[in-house]
Amino acid sequence: MKLSELDALPEAQAAELLEACCGSTRWIAAMLARRPFGDRETLFAAAAASWQALSPDDWREAFARHPRIGEARSAMPQGEQGRSWSAGEQGAVSSAEGPVRQALAAANREYERRFGFIYVACATGKSAEALLDLLRRRLRNSQEQELGVAAAEQQKITRLRLAKLLAEH
Repeated sequence: MKLSELDALPEAQAAELLEACCGSTRWIAAMLARRPFGDRETLFAAAAASWQALSPDDWREAFARHPRIGEARSAMPQGEQGRSWSAGEQGAVSSAEGPVRQALAAANREYERRFGFIYVACATGKSAEALLDLLRRRLRNSQEQELGVAAAEQQKITRLRLAKLLAEH
């Protein structure tokens, strides 16, 4: 998709595409309000500024639209494009050995008990073992630290997905 096409889409269609990039309803509304973007750097800057202006509850809403690392379904509904991108981003986990996948599932549960939201990591290009190691290290963070780390990871995911959106459609 060309950026000019995203800029010109009816609001409902643009919202659906943006939701695949980031599941926060307030982020989507902020992005719709900033259209037209005109160029990629303006789009990326708007995405970052809109994300940073959100509350931690908005961040958690976005996190909940991701499946757990190693799983296919998210806690909140996720559109077809978002599911497809999640599956691709986590592709290395699906081919991991059983013990690694079991350890990842157990660590995911521990993470959620500790922090109250799912483990969010920009999984693109990372092996299952690397994601597990990262998760275990992040379990040492305080609640406040981890919320900031997860928000930064979501911001990376959003930027990658916006780039995919412009490249794929």
